[in-house]
Amino acid sequence: MTGQQNATGAFRILLVCTGNICRSALAERLGRAYLAETLGEEPELIRLTSAGTGAVVGSGMHPDSALVLAGFGGDVGQFAARQIQPDHTADADLILTMTRGHRRDVLQLAPRALARTFTLREAASLLELLGEVEPDGDDLPTRARDLVREMATARSRHTASEDDDVPDPINRPLEAHQEAGDLIAAALLPLLQRIVDLADDVPSAAHGDDGFTDTGNDTGRIRSAS
Repeated sequence: MTGQQNATGAFRILLVCTGNICRSALAERLGRAYLAETLGEEPELIRLTSAGTGAVVGSGMHPDSALVLAGFGGDVGQFAARQIQPDHTADADLILTMTRGHRRDVLQLAPRALARTFTLREAASLLELLGEVEPDGDDLPTRARDLVREMATARSRHTASEDDDVPDPINRPLEAHQEAGDLIAAALLPLLQRIVDLADDVPSAAHGDDGFTDTGNDTGRIRSAS
């Protein structure tokens, strides 16, 4: 039974780029590190995975992206790139792509996923448009799914542009990987914190003394780059 058919269980987020060795890989491992801090004893509430539209299947994370991830406090672990499959999109409650082109690729694979598919930066902008909307539901996964529905409804108020994309750093200097990492962190961590805050009994990372450095907004924190 897929995540969309099943109204219970974890809230599942799928992150998508091209090769699944730079942007989506970094986003997955950065997001997992952040959730490990914020969800504490309930890490199963939110699940992050990633895939590529033209994945370098089985490869590890690009060393420059891994270096940027380490600066944020994340851990590459046993990462291996994988090619996006129809069951990945069917199981996901929220699909976050790195560019508008990736979003088109996902929707060609899974047209019914339109209401659950956004670029990462588009999703962050939509959450700002929604403001303090209170999603319905009895638990975090259910409320998070309702929040995604609110985001889809608000999409008509968002003007798509190149600002919705995270540029590809592959075959570019380390600085390009850092730029991509900064854009990902600035969009992903506040989004994850917004979802985490839907749980009544999970403390917000924004208020704890946990060794994180403020990203420049009031909703997300990441470890400072060394």
